[in-house]
This record gives sequence, structure tokens and C-alpha cells, in this order.
Amino acid sequence: MDSLTTLRKHLKAGKVYRRADLLQYTTAPDRHLAALISDGSLTKVSQGIYYVPRATDFGVPPPDDKTLVKSFLKDNRFLILSPNMYNMLGIGITQLYNDRVVYNHKRHGLFELGGLKFRFHRKQFFPSILTKEFLLVDLVSNLKSLAEDENALLQNVQRKAAEMNAGKLGKVVDRYGSIKARKFFAPLLKKPSSNG
Repeated sequence: MDSLTTLRKHLKAGKVYRRADLLQYTTAPDRHLAALISDGSLTKVSQGIYYVPRATDFGVPPPDDKTLVKSFLKDNRFLILSPNMYNMLGIGITQLYNDRVVYNHKRHGLFELGGLKFRFHRKQFFPSILTKEFLLVDLVSNLKSLAEDENALLQNVQRKAAEMNAGKLGKVVDRYGSIKARKFFAPLLKKPSSNG
């Protein structure tokens, strides 16, 4: 069995591979990767990252964002979100955003993966799963990057914060909020005085 056949045999549809993952199966990596890209068995996603297309009844879907980012970072500690997710809070976001934001511990900058743009932000702390509390705090932390009326949005955020569990929201503000977010939420999270 030749080296190209061996390499082809180890590729699984729908998976994303780093070049380094494939070296053990081939004696001529550059030539074989070029051949696999040429015949459609592989798609180059980014420098040194490849996707094995998986055909479905609806065509060939691209790899999902999580798989792409995990391969790119060589790490599974990250959180992907889009400003469009702020819409789930019901606070009057009207714009549509093309951004995918990736909070992670390793990379910073704008990168294109599989034809999609990802804005990587290196952060020390971020949750492992998205919650509405985190989205609300993140929105206030990133207000300047949104094409919305700030004052109207902040009024809606105040209203939304009043509906949320103050304890949960307070923990998220303390752990993940920017200085701006902490200042904004501080008066909203003050416990009412129990004195007369």
C-alpha cells in the first residue's frame, strides 16, 4: 500500500486535521496533501489546517466553528460568541453582525478559518458555557464595538438586569466584567438597606 493510500485511509469525513497530525501517515506530506486537495478529499481551512468534507443530502457543510477553533488553538478551553447572541436577551439589538468572537488563553487577533473571520481575544477568565448573565455583562463590556444607540441600550440593560437573579448576575460581573461593566452594574446590584 503506497503512502498516499495510507494517508487517505486515515482521513475521517467531517474531521479537521493539523498538518502535524497527518505526517505519520505519509512519506511525502506536501505532495500528498496537494493531491488530496486537488481531488476534493481535503479542503485547506487555514495555514496547516485541513478539513475532510462530509457530504450530506444538502451538500457539503463546512466544519463547525468549535471544531475549527479547537484545531487552530490546539486547545479546547475557549468560548465562541457573536454579538448577534445579544439578541437573545430581548433588549432591542437591531443590527446584524458578522463577527465571531473567541475568548481564549492563547491567541489574539483576526484570523480567517475556513473562509470565516474569527476575532480572537486572549482573556484570563471566561465561562465554559454561555449564560444570559454573561451575555449581558459582555454586552456592557463591549458596548463601544456595537452599532447601536448606547443610551437606549443601557436603559434596556438596566431593565433586563432587574429581572435577573441579582446574586448570579453579581458573580458574573465580579468574575468577568470589565471596569466599565462593574461600574455600570454596581448601583443595580446594591442590596436595599434594611434600616427603617
